[in-house]
Parts: sequence; structure tokens; C-alpha cells
Amino acid sequence: MNLQQFLDHWKIVENPFRGEEARQDPVFLRLEAASQAGLEASPPTDAAAKPANGAPATGAGQSLGPGVTSHSDFEKIAGDFTQPSTAIVFGEKGSGKTAIRLQLADRVHAYNAHHPTERCLWIGYDDLNPVLARFLERAKVDKKPDLTATLGKLRLVDHIDAILTLAVPAIVDVLLKQHAARSTSGGLPPVTVTLPASDEPRKAIRKMDPSVRRDLLALQVAYDRPDVSAGAEKRTQKLRNALRIMPPWGAMVWTLLVLVGWMPAAAWIYLAWQQKRLSFDMAVLTHADSVWWTIAGLLGLYLLVLLKRSVWDRLKYITLGHRLRKQIRVSIRSDSSYGRSMRMIPRTLVDAAVLPMTSSDEVRYAMLERLKRVLAVLGYRSILVVIDRVDEPTLIAGDPDRMKAVVWPMLHNKFLQFPGMGIKMLLPIELRHLLFRESAAFFQEARLDKQNLIERLNWSGAMLHDLCNARLQACRAPGMTSLPLLDLFAEDVTKQDLVEALDQMHQPRDAFKLLYQCLVDHCASVTSDQSQWRIPRVLLETVKKAQVERVTQLYRGIRPA
Repeated sequence: MNLQQFLDHWKIVENPFRGEEARQDPVFLRLEAASQAGLEASPPTDAAAKPANGAPATGAGQSLGPGVTSHSDFEKIAGDFTQPSTAIVFGEKGSGKTAIRLQLADRVHAYNAHHPTERCLWIGYDDLNPVLARFLERAKVDKKPDLTATLGKLRLVDHIDAILTLAVPAIVDVLLKQHAARSTSGGLPPVTVTLPASDEPRKAIRKMDPSVRRDLLALQVAYDRPDVSAGAEKRTQKLRNALRIMPPWGAMVWTLLVLVGWMPAAAWIYLAWQQKRLSFDMAVLTHADSVWWTIAGLLGLYLLVLLKRSVWDRLKYITLGHRLRKQIRVSIRSDSSYGRSMRMIPRTLVDAAVLPMTSSDEVRYAMLERLKRVLAVLGYRSILVVIDRVDEPTLIAGDPDRMKAVVWPMLHNKFLQFPGMGIKMLLPIELRHLLFRESAAFFQEARLDKQNLIERLNWSGAMLHDLCNARLQACRAPGMTSLPLLDLFAEDVTKQDLVEALDQMHQPRDAFKLLYQCLVDHCASVTSDQSQWRIPRVLLETVKKAQVERVTQLYRGIRPA
């Protein structure tokens, strides 16, 4: 018997236990789509939308429930999207961290659909490859660097800069009506900014106070990406014009002097030539030393204006651009790009207290505050930053020490508890082992007792049974009645036997492997004409023993998968 015949007998249109990675698992994506449709079709109750005490509406925890594929700790991880909180989660490979990330994205989308004026901005900080590559390029290391030591130079401000370089270009794109190609992670864009349905860019800009417009311009200068056809400075000019912010008065005056500064010398030459022609005395101009000195003086002044505008100012702003680029180590822009952008903005913004020209984290927190003020005008009340797949970048390659070097700078209480921003960290279990070796001073700085810490994503046998049963129902042919998971097994297999077998798998990926192997081995052990459509107990026990050994070896690090 082949597997397809077995599935056809039970009216199962797709193998429920084939998928092992949430991003490429059609069954999981279908279940999530159904759950998402239910969330969007079910608006919050009046009590949830308008609390009696006048407090803001609640987020996902009360009005938007999780789907059938969610972990029991999902509500704690998700929290309230109106006032998002931080959550730090450790889990084994295959325990559902990526599924949680996808579910969080769905819940944020559903929450935003019901709260169009108090939305939550999703920032997917889970593709660290470009961030680490740019950082390594700036680190100026040897040809064969010690990557662990080099990554250890990452700072908290570098991560804040990277988060801002994801959010700011998306905002500028919307206001300038530009849509550049942007990399995606797991099928999800890292940031998607939209305007309220009743707004368009000009209307959104008119809502901004002058201070908010300056905040947005400062964010663009520091964190925008280059345009497809031109540099980021072109976007600075377009955004400044859209915001109706005047160029610096000093720059306008010096530009005017460049344009008209040659006129006094030209006029003096013309008048002197006219005097010579009227007098018919060629010696007048030859011996008129004062005329030559005057002309030379005017031309000298004009030359100084040219030098100041084209050389001195250029060098000055390139120097300032170098200071900015030196500190924003995750940007792809050049010194001259930053310099040209800074030439176009008011002088009050070209300051180390405004732009991140130093390693100070206070300037970065001020930039996050500016981002919140800008987003508030666009209909966003909060920010959710989701960090996942830290073991996948090529520069990390699953090395625990390198993961620690990248993640540890973010374990700072002030960053994790920044008002209006929730950090969801979905981390490999290896980092949990390293975390427990840290000192008391580290724990005091991180204050993990306040961060909704989940030390391990545990799945009980009952939870895995319900998950697998839900997947089975999702793969049944349309119109068919429910098929309990237990019905696939022989009469001598009890539900408790199945739950205990799944309990020893510990996590969804291994539970799927167990059931998949049961199906495959059963089909391989019987012929088509035997019509044995139920998996016997002895086969379940045999497969369970082999899978338990595999899982044990995996945890001990002597088996790849």
C-alpha cells in the first residue's frame, strides 16, 4: 500500500504531518488564514472597545483570541497591542518560534483592522544578514577575523539604528508615494506603513505640527535608504519640500551670492571700459591703478564666496557626514550622502544632540521618541519589534557564542521597557543555557523578571494531540465529518497511549515526524488488498522507540535532526 491510498481511504486530501517549517507549511498557513479570517470578521465587543473607566481599548489578549495552532503561552507572549510589553522566549528547534512570529503578525493585522486610528506598527527584525554584513564591513577587521570577538563589538545603539533603518524608509515611501523593492523575511515585509483610509500624504502632512515635521526630517536624514535612481539626499529634498520646511537661510544667502556675486566686478569693468571709450584716452585705463585694484578686490571676494560655498561647505558637511556614518554602522550610505542631506535641513537639526553623531544611547532613545510622534500622526499608537531566527545568519551559523554577542546588548531594561514599544525575542534554547551562567550584575541590568520571560516552550502530550488533531481536520475533504486522530490507529491503541507517545516528542516538529513515520511504516508493511487501514499498536510502539532515541540524540548534539 502506498501513502496516497491510505489518505484517500480516509478522505484526507493532504498529508497533515509532512510540514516541518512553519514558513513553508501549507497546512499551518491554511489554519492561520482561517483563524485570521475569524479574527477580522469578529469585531471587539463594546465592553472591550470602550472600557467603563475610559481607558484605551484592549489589545489582542482580550478581544482577539489565538487560533487552534497556538501555544498555551501565546497570550502571554502577545500581550496587549495598545500598550505592548516585552517577551523573551527560549525554545528548541521545532518548538514553534517561527509559528509564533507568524501568528503575532496575523494578530497585529487583525488588531489594526479593528483599531484604524490606534494601530500597532509591526517591525520584523528577524533578517540579520544585511545588518551583520554591513557591521562587519565597518568593523575594519583582518582578512580572517575572529567573528565572535568582532560581533562582540555590536552595541545596543547599533540595534536601535537597525530598527530605525527598517521603519523610517517605509514612512518616507508612503509620504513620497514611492514603493521601492524591499527584502522580505519569511514572506512578510519587515515593515509595512499605511495611512488611514480617509487620508492621503498631503492630508497626513497637514496634520503634523512644525516640531513633528522637523522630527521626521531628522529621522530621514539619519536613517533613510538611498533611492533607486538617486541618493538619499534626493529623498531629503523631496521630503523637505513636501513638509514645507524652508532650506537653511545661510545656505540660501551664500547660494545667492554665488549667483550674483560676479556682477559688481563685471559692472565695474563695464563702467571703466565706458569711461575709456568716452575719453578716447587709452592711458586712462592703463594708469588707473585704483580701478584695477578695485576690480581685483571684487573678483577676490567673489572667489572667496565660491571657495566657501563649493569647497569649505562641502568639506564641512562631508566631515559631519563622516561623523554620522561612523556611528550608524548598519547603514549603506556614504559620508557624502549624509553630508548632502545635512546641507538641506535647518541648522538646528545639524547637531550631535539631534543626530546620532556619537555613541550616546540617549540620542537613539530621542530618535525613537521622534518616531513615535511621527507614527501617532499616521494613526499608529504603538510599535512591536519581533526578533527571530538569530541562529540563521551566515556570520552566526548557529554558534551560541556568536548568537550571544548579537543578542546580549539588547538585554537592557531601559530598551526592553521603552514606552509604547514591545520587543518580542524568540531565541534558541542554547542562549538560555548561556543566560543562566551570567552574573547577578547582568540580571540586575536586564531585569528579566519584568520581561515576560518564558524559559522554554514546553508542549505537553495533550497539547500536541490537539494540535495534530486540528491539522488532520484541516486536511479532510470538504463536507466530510470530523475524523478524530485516534481513529487512524487500531482499537487496542487508547487515546492515553497516543498522548503519552506525543508527550515524549516534546515539540510540534518531532510530533509530526512521529505521526508521519507511523503512516509511512504502516503503508510499507501491508499490501493494498489486505485493507488494513488502521495503524497497529505494535507499530506505534516501535516508531515511538526509534523517535525517542532520535530526539535524545538530537538534544545531546550527536544527531543533526
